[in-house]
Amino acid sequence: MSTLPANAGAQRIADAFSGSGKRAALMPYLMGGFPDLQMSRAIGEAYADGGADLVELGVPFSDPLADGPVIQAAGTRALAAGATRAAVIALAGALAERLPVVLMCYANLVMARGVERFAADLAAAGASGLIVPDLPFEEAADTLAACDAAGLALVPLVAPTTPEERLGAIGARARGFLYTVSVTGTTGERAGLSDAFAGVVARAKAHSSVPVALGFGIATPEHAAQAADAGADGVIVGSRLVRAAGEGGAEAVGELVQGLGDALR
Repeated sequence: MSTLPANAGAQRIADAFSGSGKRAALMPYLMGGFPDLQMSRAIGEAYADGGADLVELGVPFSDPLADGPVIQAAGTRALAAGATRAAVIALAGALAERLPVVLMCYANLVMARGVERFAADLAAAGASGLIVPDLPFEEAADTLAACDAAGLALVPLVAPTTPEERLGAIGARARGFLYTVSVTGTTGERAGLSDAFAGVVARAKAHSSVPVALGFGIATPEHAAQAADAGADGVIVGSRLVRAAGEGGAEAVGELVQGLGDALR
């Protein structure tokens, strides 16, 4: 595997994984601007208070191809409430004072700003990384170079269906961590997942030197524990927390994050 360049964002992410004090680091997802910008900051603070190690911060987008219905609806509401790319990056800066923030943003919003300026904006805010779920591996070189230059980790995704050769190529260029999709399809809560975890995690770990974080469909403390049992270095929880944010605000998500964290200890 190739030696990765020095990268402040990647180092902060690595420190969060290694210093979590849990069997796997906990990374809750937050839709920026949902239900509004002020409340989304309160939810992010509740994540930190509840024991989250990192946060994945989503920028709302009108055509979110990787998102299931709960996160799609949250994004639609955030846009209606006036959330913008710039406002969510400012939110990233506020939350980055407490824990590493990895921004999840669709490619159109990155390209509209220009990859160099986008990466510079994100780094200036204090964020640690960037996930662009609809950016093909073959078209990622410029974005990767811009992130490396800005000291950001460009985090790629792999799926259970990713062929071995492609998985190796993606893993070799991964920064921060390798976002490993536990199941095929979009984000969302699912019932039984443990049978699929071990093989997916083992494949990802065999092809990358960075931590492996498992996401998509993980909704309960039991799921989180199963992911850790399967060898995942990190656990990403999205739709369940976004649903709770809409139903009960920061207090509700804080309790859920505490329960997830307890399951990983």
